[in-house]
Amino acid sequence: MSLYYFRISHGRYSGAADLGSEFESRDDAWAEMTKVCANLVSGISRSLKQNAQWQMELLDEAKKPVFRIRLTAESLDQPL
Repeated sequence: MSLYYFRISHGRYSGAADLGSEFESRDDAWAEMTKVCANLVSGISRSLKQNAQWQMELLDEAKKPVFRIRLTAESLDQPL
Protein backbone atom coordinates (compact mmCIF):
# COMPACT_ATOMS: atom_id res chain seq x y z
CA MET A 1 0.00 0.00 0.00
CA SER A 2 1.15 3.52 -0.78
CA LEU A 3 0.61 6.67 1.19
CA TYR A 4 -0.99 9.72 -0.49
CA TYR A 5 -1.90 13.23 0.67
CA PHE A 6 -4.60 15.62 -0.53
CA ARG A 7 -3.77 19.28 -1.18
CA ILE A 8 -6.32 21.96 -2.01
CA SER A 9 -5.53 25.42 -3.29
CA HIS A 10 -7.80 28.37 -2.57
CA GLY A 11 -10.80 28.47 -0.32
CA ARG A 12 -11.86 27.20 3.03
CA TYR A 13 -10.02 23.89 2.90
CA SER A 14 -6.72 25.21 1.47
CA GLY A 15 -3.50 23.43 2.27
CA ALA A 16 -2.07 19.94 2.34
CA ALA A 17 -3.36 17.25 4.65
CA ASP A 18 -1.07 16.37 7.54
CA LEU A 19 -2.30 12.81 7.65
CA GLY A 20 -1.91 10.61 4.60
CA SER A 21 -4.29 8.01 3.25
CA GLU A 22 -3.19 4.55 2.17
CA PHE A 23 -4.38 3.06 -1.11
CA GLU A 24 -3.69 -0.26 -2.79
CA SER A 25 -2.97 1.38 -6.16
CA ARG A 26 -2.83 4.68 -8.03
CA ASP A 27 -6.21 3.80 -9.54
CA ASP A 28 -7.71 3.46 -6.05
CA ALA A 29 -6.16 6.79 -5.05
CA TRP A 30 -7.61 8.43 -8.17
CA ALA A 31 -11.06 6.97 -7.47
CA GLU A 32 -11.02 8.36 -3.93
CA MET A 33 -9.81 11.75 -5.13
CA THR A 34 -12.67 12.03 -7.63
CA LYS A 35 -15.20 11.11 -4.91
CA VAL A 36 -13.84 13.72 -2.50
CA CYS A 37 -13.69 16.34 -5.24
CA ALA A 38 -17.27 15.59 -6.32
CA ASN A 39 -18.46 16.17 -2.74
CA LEU A 40 -16.72 19.56 -2.59
CA VAL A 41 -17.33 21.01 -6.07
CA SER A 42 -20.92 22.18 -5.63
CA GLY A 43 -20.03 24.33 -2.64
CA ILE A 44 -16.83 25.59 -4.24
CA SER A 45 -18.50 26.55 -7.51
CA ARG A 46 -21.07 28.67 -5.67
CA SER A 47 -18.34 30.86 -4.16
CA LEU A 48 -15.82 30.81 -7.02
CA LYS A 49 -15.09 34.29 -8.33
CA GLN A 50 -14.77 35.21 -12.01
CA ASN A 51 -11.35 34.46 -13.48
CA ALA A 52 -10.38 32.33 -10.50
CA GLN A 53 -9.22 28.76 -10.16
CA TRP A 54 -9.61 26.04 -7.53
CA GLN A 55 -7.61 22.84 -7.60
CA MET A 56 -7.14 19.64 -5.70
CA GLU A 57 -3.98 17.57 -5.96
CA LEU A 58 -3.10 14.11 -4.79
CA LEU A 59 0.49 13.95 -3.58
CA ASP A 60 2.69 10.88 -3.23
CA GLU A 61 4.70 9.95 -0.12
CA ALA A 62 7.35 12.53 -1.06
CA LYS A 63 4.53 15.11 -1.37
CA LYS A 64 5.01 15.44 -5.13
CA PRO A 65 1.83 15.82 -7.25
CA VAL A 66 0.51 12.65 -8.87
CA PHE A 67 -2.95 13.85 -9.96
CA ARG A 68 -4.62 17.26 -10.23
CA ILE A 69 -8.24 18.31 -10.77
CA ARG A 70 -8.95 21.96 -11.60
CA LEU A 71 -12.08 24.05 -11.62
CA THR A 72 -11.57 27.27 -13.59
CA ALA A 73 -13.96 30.21 -13.92
CA GLU A 74 -13.23 32.32 -16.98
CA SER A 75 -14.87 35.53 -18.06
CA LEU A 76 -14.92 35.39 -21.86
CA ASP A 77 -16.61 38.70 -22.56
CA GLN A 78 -13.76 40.96 -21.45
CA PRO A 79 -11.79 42.77 -24.18
CA LEU A 80 -8.19 41.73 -24.70
